[in-house]
Amino acid sequence: MSVLQNIRVVLVNTAHPGNIGASARAMKNMGLNQIILVQPKDFPSGVAIGRAASATDILESAVVVDSLQEAVADCGLVICASARSRKIPWPMLDPQQTAQKVVEEMDYTKIALVFGREDSGLSNEELQLGHFHVQIPAEEKYSSLNLAAAVLVICYEIRKVASEKNTHTQGQDTELWDQEFATGDQVEHFYRHLEQVMIDIKFHDPSNPRQLMQRIRRLFGRIRLDVMELNILRGILTNIEQSMKRKKN
Repeated sequence: MSVLQNIRVVLVNTAHPGNIGASARAMKNMGLNQIILVQPKDFPSGVAIGRAASATDILESAVVVDSLQEAVADCGLVICASARSRKIPWPMLDPQQTAQKVVEEMDYTKIALVFGREDSGLSNEELQLGHFHVQIPAEEKYSSLNLAAAVLVICYEIRKVASEKNTHTQGQDTELWDQEFATGDQVEHFYRHLEQVMIDIKFHDPSNPRQLMQRIRRLFGRIRLDVMELNILRGILTNIEQSMKRKKN
């Protein structure tokens, strides 16, 4: 099986370099080769190289960035690992559902699988950058998986589904949509634009946000905007801004 080129694993603020190396090894076992590290505590590291075994090529090509937003900026599908329920529930997948969705879209969109810190996972703000959350079923009294083990479980499910994929059916599915999905960077620009317009029309008060932006993120994340839809929405917002300027004049 060829390497799953459009899929990247993103590790956020990893504390122990051994977990980076072990994650790289798990990825190579399952045919993935892109890893992005968001502010790792210790990297490059001889410990990471030692744990990677024969996957040192993945570490050598690893990209280190300053924020999760930067890591997923060009991705059309972002799935974040989460072991905890949140105040605002997000669309949740299990590992097999994650694999199905990834394999359905991997031929035509860039995909990020995001894993958080060893001790605290991903923050609420980071989780809001995902279209979906994935939770690995585990023993309720001991549900916290080692980082590399979590990476291995998700990557294994993806490889399993990819190897079973019916190429003819997948080809038909990808032809049904006429536009690419909007990337993370494009959607973030839209959210900033939307928030500013809602402030301008006095619909949104940043000093009393009422979780408005989180709920809007969940709404559009669930819909999965494509590029044309995003351009339409940005056009509407721009028209509102222009109309307000004309009224002021």
